[in-house]
Amino acid sequence: MKRKPSTEATAAWIRLMRVQTRVLDAVEQELKKAGFPPLAWYDALLELSRAPSGEMRPVELERQMLLPQYSTSRLIDRLVDEGLAARRECKIDKRGQFVEITEAGRELQKKMWGAYSAAIEKHVGSKLSDADAAKLCGLLDRLGCSCSDAQSPAIGEGVPSR
Repeated sequence: MKRKPSTEATAAWIRLMRVQTRVLDAVEQELKKAGFPPLAWYDALLELSRAPSGEMRPVELERQMLLPQYSTSRLIDRLVDEGLAARRECKIDKRGQFVEITEAGRELQKKMWGAYSAAIEKHVGSKLSDADAAKLCGLLDRLGCSCSDAQSPAIGEGVPSR
C-alpha cells in the first residue's frame, strides 16, 4: 500500500497553493493599477531579454515560463501585435521560427520592473526577513523549485514569477 501524506504535509500543500494564488493575484492587481499589462507579459519579455541575442524558439519560451503551448502562442501573438517582440524565420530550419524581443519590449520590461519589484516587496519582502526568505528558498529547493534560477537580479532586470 502506498503511503499517504501526513496531516502536516497536506497542510503545507494547501498553504503553498493558497499563498501562491493570493500573492500572484495581488501582484497582478498592482501591475494593473500601475497601467501595465499582465505579469505573463513581463515574464516573457524577461526570458527573451535574458536569452542569447534576445531570441528564443517558442517551445523554449514555453518551457521557461511553464505555460501550456496554446497560452504561449497567444501571448507571443499579443507581444508581436504590440511591437514588443518580433517573429523571425530560422535560417537553418525554414519551418522553425524565433521570437525576438524588440527595443520597445526591453523598455516595457524595465518599466514594469519598478511596479513589479514594489509589489514583491509589499507582498513578500516586507513580511519576511532576508534570513526567512533564504530559508524559504532552501525549503522550496527541496521540493524541486530551484531558487538559484532566480538569483538577485540587477536593478530593472527582475525575476521570473513562475
